[in-house]
Amino acid sequence: MALIVQKYGGTSVGSVERIQTVAQRIQKTVQQGNTVVVVVSAMGKTTDTLVSLAQEITANPSRREMDMLLSTGEQVTIALMTMALQEIGQAAISLTGAQVGIVTEAEYSRARILSIKPDRIKRHLDKAEVVVVAGFQGISSRENLEITTLGRGGSDTSAVALAAALKASFCEIYTDVPGILTTDPRIVPEARLMDEITCDEMLELASLGAKVLHPRAVEIARNYGVRLVVRSSWSDAPGTSVISPIPKPRSLEGLEIAKAVDAVEFDGEQAKIALLRVPDRPGIAARLFGEIAHQQVDVDLIIQSIHEGNSNDIAFTVINNVLTKAEAVAEAIAPALRTTPSNVTEAEVMVETGVAKISIAGAGMIGRPGIAATMFKTLAEANINIEMISTSEVKVSCVVAKEDGDRAIKVLCEAFDVELSPNPVASQAVEVSPPVRGVALDQKQAQIAIRHVKDKPGMAASIFGVLAENNISVDTIIQSQRCRILDGMPTRDIAFTVCEGDAKAACQVLSSLSDGFDEVIVDEDIAKVSIVGAGMVGQPGVAAKFFGALATENINIKMIATSEIKISCVVPKEQGVKALKAVHQAFELAGIEKVEVSA
Repeated sequence: MALIVQKYGGTSVGSVERIQTVAQRIQKTVQQGNTVVVVVSAMGKTTDTLVSLAQEITANPSRREMDMLLSTGEQVTIALMTMALQEIGQAAISLTGAQVGIVTEAEYSRARILSIKPDRIKRHLDKAEVVVVAGFQGISSRENLEITTLGRGGSDTSAVALAAALKASFCEIYTDVPGILTTDPRIVPEARLMDEITCDEMLELASLGAKVLHPRAVEIARNYGVRLVVRSSWSDAPGTSVISPIPKPRSLEGLEIAKAVDAVEFDGEQAKIALLRVPDRPGIAARLFGEIAHQQVDVDLIIQSIHEGNSNDIAFTVINNVLTKAEAVAEAIAPALRTTPSNVTEAEVMVETGVAKISIAGAGMIGRPGIAATMFKTLAEANINIEMISTSEVKVSCVVAKEDGDRAIKVLCEAFDVELSPNPVASQAVEVSPPVRGVALDQKQAQIAIRHVKDKPGMAASIFGVLAENNISVDTIIQSQRCRILDGMPTRDIAFTVCEGDAKAACQVLSSLSDGFDEVIVDEDIAKVSIVGAGMVGQPGVAAKFFGALATENINIKMIATSEIKISCVVPKEQGVKALKAVHQAFELAGIEKVEVSA
């Protein structure tokens, strides 16, 4: 007999009829010999209605009272769902987040779960009752008894956290689509259903805007080894399995605020190649990496910095044993990238050996602005300069001088209280089909460029530290390779993306730094299109195909950033949807049938 946690979203319980249908599904699961805990969201647009009511009274309601108000939406659903179950003869009881022992931070509207005391749930399960739990909410402490909400995607988070606490056999997330798709079916109706996906791939897709699962829920599943299945509320199809790695032993205390970083990873066999001042026009990256792929050269990190004038820089790293071939490719193609072949100041090839990549890895970095800043600060305090930066939802990587490698490992392991991970799997070539799992589009980001940042240890730490102190989460980070000497000091540009709603605040925060750079420029006219897949490791042609798909549509790339399982390109916002469709088609991710999305 299995213990199953089922979560039903607002669409699935959006009316009395749908609640009754869900009740029948729950009873069927029980009749198959299972013990069931159900987590539900507020019905349909209830949360939006409650927010509108508050705004009719005040334009600036307190966060405490908003939590008190919004938590009532799920309480309506649990009562109605329990009545529906009882009406068809299924024993059931409804419980709020507080009643099932979900204890959170005292942080209104975005609390993280500290612990779960599932004793009461277990007593009801022992009596063969279905326990129907209000998602999205908890209680701050047993002393204050303050109702808190978990923020967007909170019901997913509640469900997976309960599954971890109860050691459930698996957690089913029921939604209005048949599972996890290769892209947003509202944009590409031919998006294909995936049978399975890894937690790391799902973390990237969820954080890039795929709304079927919230990143915090996937983070908990990864950390505690919870088996996740995403299924449709309207069919018995098997859906998509989200595969969790075998977890390290981990306490349930501090459930969402425990150690954010699992390991420090180091690769000392790297070299860096940069092409400086390449023309800023569609097709340049496609041409370069197309030829690199043709020569079967595998590239690790790729960055394209913000443009200056009519040019920008592209840099990439390779392992040392293919450096000679990679350098030859770059030197051969450089003249073809120049507006005038004889102009050697354009597409200048710069090669640097004696570099290493050091990374921090872990699923707990999501939504924690201070993690990358801590890494940068730790390296700065050890007087280690950062030459390249690459970020993802599960890893932050920095390229540093190889001679600084041992010190970098030591200080980062101490700072994050972890051990060095031997030979990370992500750096090894693996055969996974298909190489790209999905394509995501995020049209709600802004790009912030900081010009002429002093190239010395500590500048990245200062910049991202002050953003973290103000709770501003940074997404893609790029440090340019072009160095300019200003007043005797070498400088580089740094660019990053943030949620567009945080762009103004980020600029105000950066203005508080009195020294270290010249100006801050904001571009809100951007979209970020990304491909995700563990199978792209060891596949030289993936990046080239991505860039080629954009070039075919005459879409210019404003920034490029990569990790082992993700490549992201920043493009003009007006071309975002066209870019998504082109890339999805290029990787042949379309299914046979169109996916119907319920209203």
